Amino acid sequence: MALPVAAIVGRPNVGKSSLFNALSGRRISIVEPTAGVTRDRISAVVELDDKYFELVDTGGYGIEDHDNLTEHVEGQIQMALNSAQIVLFVVDIREGVTPLDMKVAQLLRKEKLKVLLVANKADSPKMENHTGELFSLGFGEPICVSALHGRNRAGLAEKVLQEISHLDTDKPTETVMKLAVVGRRNAGKSTFINCLAGEDRVIVSEVPGTTRDAVDVRFEKDGHSFIAIDTAGVRKKGKMSQNSIEFYSYTRALSSIRRADVIFLFLDAIAEISQVDKKLAHTISEEYKPCIIVVNKWDLAKDRSDTDQYTDYIDKLLTGLSFAPISFITASEGKNVKSLLDLARQLHKQSRTEVTTAQINKAIQAITSERTPSARRKVGLPKIYYGTQVAIAPPTLLLFVNHPDNIDENYRRFFVNRLRDLLPFSEVPIRLLFRGHHENQNSTES
Repeated sequence: MALPVAAIVGRPNVGKSSLFNALSGRRISIVEPTAGVTRDRISAVVELDDKYFELVDTGGYGIEDHDNLTEHVEGQIQMALNSAQIVLFVVDIREGVTPLDMKVAQLLRKEKLKVLLVANKADSPKMENHTGELFSLGFGEPICVSALHGRNRAGLAEKVLQEISHLDTDKPTETVMKLAVVGRRNAGKSTFINCLAGEDRVIVSEVPGTTRDAVDVRFEKDGHSFIAIDTAGVRKKGKMSQNSIEFYSYTRALSSIRRADVIFLFLDAIAEISQVDKKLAHTISEEYKPCIIVVNKWDLAKDRSDTDQYTDYIDKLLTGLSFAPISFITASEGKNVKSLLDLARQLHKQSRTEVTTAQINKAIQAITSERTPSARRKVGLPKIYYGTQVAIAPPTLLLFVNHPDNIDENYRRFFVNRLRDLLPFSEVPIRLLFRGHHENQNSTES
């Protein structure tokens, strides 16, 4: 059974995202004084007193979006209301009731939902003297909070729990896998996410930069729960202001790579591979994340209909992801989209596979008999004695060597590539740790 949904609704700049972050206990939504930062529905599962519900942040109702996405934002608000059992109607206690607050109140009365009126920015008890005007909204006594300072967070949470106590608030099904969808702007990431979710979960537009936050979208397949993370499209870092919304979106995209189990790196089939694509590929490689290179809009690439040639093109430019499988899709038509999830599950399983020490040492023997490491210094020829697996996700092998610092990068790459041939890690990154054969020697990482 689906969890109860509590939707946060209100006009722009009343502190909805701050309240969302305060109640969820995590900094999920971007908080910025610029109106209209939140466009999509941002959601998180919240646990309070062993009860669970889904909290949903929405864009500001009535925002005049400079990209002409107002209709899309309000469509997302309506979808949040359609799934909600309770609404947190947020107003700014310092500004009192505005005409736009009245419009939101009219909308909510039509929905016939349980509404908790939340008077935000009540940073001190004195501010509660200004609540009289808020009764005119028709939702009873307001709950005064300061989302920014955490004031009365517990009181509001208790009110929410009271309203959903009669519903199923058991712990939700454990998530099998987190999938981060990353790529340059307008590569089709949001279209792909909606296809996976089976609904218009995030806004799709040809306007570059439509997605600003990292949006976790929960969906189920074959009885298993997944999270797909839609991220903001990335462009060259030099073109972003260090305090801009775009910069925060960029850092959230990188953070999504770190917290995901498998990455979908989206390429636009009708555009050349760019420095942004290379940068993302390098980040994924540095984080040792399983990755599928997804070539989207393949139906439009009429001059690139040969998948083998395009694969060679990718291999030459994204060298750090030589292990990653490549998939050609058309997200707008749903072509090959579902098969990507099965492939991601295979990679996730690979990354969590454990092999025996005997298997590793057999592989080491085969590799070193084929090619031994050469000496970079006069300290002697490096020799790999034995190895063992010390971690999963990524598979991490600790190798004991007489001169660990004397193994050059070329041999490390060769060694990892051969390990993929000999061990069940053919399509995922492998981390190598080299340690001196004697305990007083330090280990090095590859």
